[in-house]
Amino acid sequence: MRVTTNSPSPHHTPVVIVGAGPAGLTVGNILRAASVNCVVLETESRAFIEQRPRAGVVEEWAVRGLERRGLAQGLLERAQRHSACEFRFAGERHRLAYGELTGRHHWVYPQPLLVADLVREYVDVRGGDARFSVRDVELHDLATDHPTVSYTCPDSGERRVLRCDFVVGADGARGVSRAAVPPGHARTARHDYGVGWLALLAEAPPSSDCVLFGVHPGGFAGHMARSPEVTRYYLQCPPGDDPDSWTHDRVWSELHRRLAGAGAAPLVEGPLIEKRVLDMHDYVVEPMTYGRLFLAGDAAHLVAPIAAKGMNLALHDAFLLGDALVAHLDGGDDTGLDGYSDACLRRVWDYQEFSQWLSEVYHGTAAGDPFRAGTTSARLRRLFTSPVAAAAFAEQYLGTAERY
Repeated sequence: MRVTTNSPSPHHTPVVIVGAGPAGLTVGNILRAASVNCVVLETESRAFIEQRPRAGVVEEWAVRGLERRGLAQGLLERAQRHSACEFRFAGERHRLAYGELTGRHHWVYPQPLLVADLVREYVDVRGGDARFSVRDVELHDLATDHPTVSYTCPDSGERRVLRCDFVVGADGARGVSRAAVPPGHARTARHDYGVGWLALLAEAPPSSDCVLFGVHPGGFAGHMARSPEVTRYYLQCPPGDDPDSWTHDRVWSELHRRLAGAGAAPLVEGPLIEKRVLDMHDYVVEPMTYGRLFLAGDAAHLVAPIAAKGMNLALHDAFLLGDALVAHLDGGDDTGLDGYSDACLRRVWDYQEFSQWLSEVYHGTAAGDPFRAGTTSARLRRLFTSPVAAAAFAEQYLGTAERY
């Protein structure tokens, strides 16, 4: 469908980026560093995206990728480094010091802080064009050499049109980009875990120096530091459960029960400042391209927060896509763009497989199936008795395989 507009001369820019999350903003910053013009369109306000609660675990390779592109200063100054995790099951504590095994670690840096850093660098430092609070974004003529993106200006209410060479669809699971791929041009593979997680933010300091995984017959529980004052917790619950049914007392009672471990200090309680239920599911769009549209981040693949992989995959997409667009626009090299989808999907599928494996570890004991409970126990025993199994876990947990 071709767009009609009252605008006599639609503005042209080489790249339009739909979505100001980690993927879109990273691509924008890579382009601006190469003096390539682009426009970032975002349906929310700048203040909103800089405060929206999201993931906070960044793998070391992703941090180094940001650092090489001049985008990691705030993270390196303020983020916490984690080099171990702890599984608690059968009343015992089992620590896995993956930093000692591999020499690698994670950074904990809440996504809103990273987004704020990326917005500041893109808009305030590199002079990028970002348009916030836009409405009714539509993508047109994606299968041609001259796609366009239209939107409604929030200030004037007028319809605006951008002509471009490429569109980056980085507007998440519910955005317009994924929906703009016509049926039959891509396959969407889906998986539903059949469980929910009650996602919680507690105004309380972390109760451990590392991530905690509670594997319990009553359901999984997780503890992840977000800052010295705020901690992320998860509680397994039925899909679609009502978060309001989880009172303060009920939440903390279940957290204490599911995260219990011999000799462990009690959890530090605090007010719950966020409660929402996440239904655990995944999807992958293949290929991640259609004509001149390139999908990135959650627009292309959603991975449940089971292994804290989502933001890392978004950054991986952005590094590959930003570099590929620069190579094409500056030197006519199409190698990166032609191989973009395949290169991204190798890591995507590896992370999806690991999340499936880890989900069975987290949820198998609570499934009500003695066979699944037995195999879960076997996996956990192997993890803490076999150095080979521990090293394989660390490689997948950290995303450090030599090739994907």
